[in-house]
Amino acid sequence: MSVPSEFPVSAAPEPDAPGPQAPDAPLAQTADAPGPQAPDAPLAQAADAPGPQAPDAPLAQTRPRTRVERFRAWRFAPVVEVIATIAVALALAESVQAAVVKPFVIPSASMEPTLAIGQRVLVNRLAYDFSSPQRGDIVVFHPPSSLTCAVTVPSTEPCPRSNSRESSQYFVKRVIGLPGDRIWISDGHPVINGKPLWNEPYILPCVDSESCQYPHAMTVPRGEYFMLGDNRGDSDDSRFWGPIPGSWIIGEVFATYWPPDRIGVF
Repeated sequence: MSVPSEFPVSAAPEPDAPGPQAPDAPLAQTADAPGPQAPDAPLAQAADAPGPQAPDAPLAQTRPRTRVERFRAWRFAPVVEVIATIAVALALAESVQAAVVKPFVIPSASMEPTLAIGQRVLVNRLAYDFSSPQRGDIVVFHPPSSLTCAVTVPSTEPCPRSNSRESSQYFVKRVIGLPGDRIWISDGHPVINGKPLWNEPYILPCVDSESCQYPHAMTVPRGEYFMLGDNRGDSDDSRFWGPIPGSWIIGEVFATYWPPDRIGVF
């Protein structure tokens, strides 16, 4: 038996054996693979990146300094400001003193033992703006220009009328008689509308003096006040030159501030 002619045997290709391949096709560029890029486009200028600027605009003209600014730039300005502040404070204090509280120095012994010579007191100038003086008040006032009675009266009667002109001097006394009161003097004590004012612990007794006895009464005119010093034997007061108008009263003594051992209020 004849054996048929053998066909050429072709080797079966091994699964992982390399073999001839077609020429590589160009690969598509992946998203993250580098490749040729288009020419860079000009970048937009960042907001904070320096870049070309327009030519400088002309500067606005500087405002001239005011007078106050020039003064504050002066090296002595703080000293001047301090001095001005002190001056204003003193002026205000003087204004307050003139309008509200005024100090006085006691010049005589007429108000002893309550007020001594040289004692300093404060007077409330507003005390009688809304009220009237009361009996017993210690007040500072302008006396009449003439310290003699304006009318002729017996030596046994207190002066009923003062000179109509006001003096520029200042007196300090105690209010004793009010408008309309009938007054006479017994042993230095006033008798008012028939009632003796014996309770006066603030006076020096009146002894062996003609000014201690005025047995005939006088009437205090309307709107006027009868003044007596606490030193009844040594006081020049309404007994000799009469009552004074309320408009002549400066104010009420409300405190004393000198000497130190007498500091207090009334």
